[in-house]
Amino acid sequence: MKKFVSWFIAIVVVLILFFFYFRFYYVYGTGISTGDLNYVVKQGFVFKTYEGKMIQTGFTSKTAGALESREFNFSVVDDSIATRLMSVGPKTVSLHYKRYLGSLPWRGSNRFIVDGIISIQPSSANPNQPPMNQ
Repeated sequence: MKKFVSWFIAIVVVLILFFFYFRFYYVYGTGISTGDLNYVVKQGFVFKTYEGKMIQTGFTSKTAGALESREFNFSVVDDSIATRLMSVGPKTVSLHYKRYLGSLPWRGSNRFIVDGIISIQPSSANPNQPPMNQ
């Protein structure tokens, strides 16, 4: 009976570890998202993380007859990427991201974690701005 309880506890612990890994550390998908950078801020009570929002072209609607702009909410772990995004102002950016199934407080409040800047162009609202070199 003692052996059965030991095996049962070991199996439960392994299953919990697998769940934790796949929920919070397994990269579910990667991609590139492009839109007008709205903001990037450093916020949080205990864990200070970089959070951002980008407005993408096009509209969406959750209810009939209503229009909403498409937003891409993201977190940034790398300080240098976050600092660069905070300094570019309102420009059109293409960002490479990793998507996780869950968020962790020290990684940010979003499941989308930006890990690279692909390009920075003048904003679609102000096309007369010159593009920034990377």
